[in-house]
Amino acid sequence: MATNQREKALRNEQTRDKRPYAVARYIRISPSKVQIVLDLVRGKKYEDAVAILSTTNKSACDPILKLVNSAAANAENNLNMPKDNLYIAECYAMPGPILKRMMPRAKGRGDRILKRTSHIKIILDEKEVQMPVKKTTKATPKTETKKAEGGEVKEVKKPAAKTATAKKPAVKIDSTAEKPLAKEPAKKPVGTKKVETKKEGK
Repeated sequence: MATNQREKALRNEQTRDKRPYAVARYIRISPSKVQIVLDLVRGKKYEDAVAILSTTNKSACDPILKLVNSAAANAENNLNMPKDNLYIAECYAMPGPILKRMMPRAKGRGDRILKRTSHIKIILDEKEVQMPVKKTTKATPKTETKKAEGGEVKEVKKPAAKTATAKKPAVKIDSTAEKPLAKEPAKKPVGTKKVETKKEGK
């Protein structure tokens, strides 16, 4: 029996989520109202989340802001994580116990009032810092070793690879294109011939 408990405890320890988190229980706000504010903050950086929660006019912002600061303090003190790299990885609200009350209505009747509570959990995580990519330098001419006739080793430099340059398209002359005609000499104006009319005899 004891061995099974030890094995179970080891499995739980290996599969346990080791990210920093904070939990608030029995908050007197309905989970649907809390979820609206959590949707604004999910996936944001820690500094952006604090700015959003401090400027949003919702009743759920105050307990959530305290919870985010508590989770960031847990990350900084327990796991040595700087606050600058933290972001809200997961956040959700679960329904808690419901307080049932009654409101008197007409004719001796009564309506039930449900005062809901919620449990809020926020999990933080650290963003991976991406290393800048180094730019490649220009290709240097490579050297080759060749043996001479006397047995001496000589280094011969290879020419650097030429970069392909865009060639300008050659202009082709179309021989079939029509050439402009030479101007012809101006012709002299031809005089009009006089038409002789015969006079009719008397």
